Order: sequence, then structure tokens, then C-alpha cells
Amino acid sequence: MRTLADRLIGLSAAIGSTALLVVVVVILIDVVGRAFGSPLYGGQDITTMATVILVFAPMALCDRLGGHISVDLFERHFPGAMNRIIDIVVAITGAVIFATLAWATWSSAKLSIMLNLSTNLLYLPKAYFQWAAIGFMCIAALGLALRALELTFTGRDIRVERHK
Repeated sequence: MRTLADRLIGLSAAIGSTALLVVVVVILIDVVGRAFGSPLYGGQDITTMATVILVFAPMALCDRLGGHISVDLFERHFPGAMNRIIDIVVAITGAVIFATLAWATWSSAKLSIMLNLSTNLLYLPKAYFQWAAIGFMCIAALGLALRALELTFTGRDIRVERHK
């Protein structure tokens, strides 16, 4: 199960990296074009939609590597069992938050389809990008849930193993 999750996380991170490259190239072309009086038509649309992918695609990898913000002021003063319980609760809370965001975005995507919402210049359907964000949120939620299960049943923290 961990291998499959890691592959999904790696795929979403690769897609996020591709979105970053798209944003950089589009901005570069747009800036150079502006210098010559001809900015890239639809550059803002492409940048905005690619940024949606850029933000949500690497979320699962961020959790996998322990990159989310954490405050560990009291961690050294708590017993190991309490720290483990806190880690489990945090992972479950994160999974619930990402699942809730995915659910809310799903409702928004249904509205986007009903109203035929699209970007301003290129008329890219917004629902496609919302669906992609939902997929990445679900991957992040599943990764967090899997981490909570691993911590609960095996005591194994993939983030700690990564740092060793």
C-alpha cells in the first residue's frame, strides 16, 4: 500500500513540477513579449490555472517529507506515546481538512459546469482545473490517512525514516 501511495505522491509532484515550468515559461514569454509591445495572449489565464495545479499537486509530497509547518515547543517535554497520539490526531485532522476541501471544490466544479464558467481570454473550462485540484486533494488526504494508520498500527513514521 505504501508503495502505491508513494508512486501516486511522486506522480502528483511531477505534475506540480511541470506546472511550475509552465508558469515560468509563460511568464518569461509574456515579459519578453511586453518588452516588444506584444504580450502573450492569455498568459494570465494559463498562469492562473497552472498555479492551481502548482499549489495542490505537491501537497501530498510536502506531507510525505514532513514539510508542513509544525510547532514542536513541547515535543521534547511530552512522553513518546503522547507525541505519537498528537501525530495521529494531526494526520487525521489533515486528512479531514483535505477531504472537506475536495468536497467543497466538487460542489464548486458542479456550479462551474452548470454556469459554463471559463477563463477570461482563452475560455479554458474552470471545471477541469477544479477536478484536477480535487484529485490532488484526495491524494493528499489519502496520504495523511495512510500515515495515521501506519502510526496507529505499526508506530512507523515515514517522515522520521526519511530524515535518517
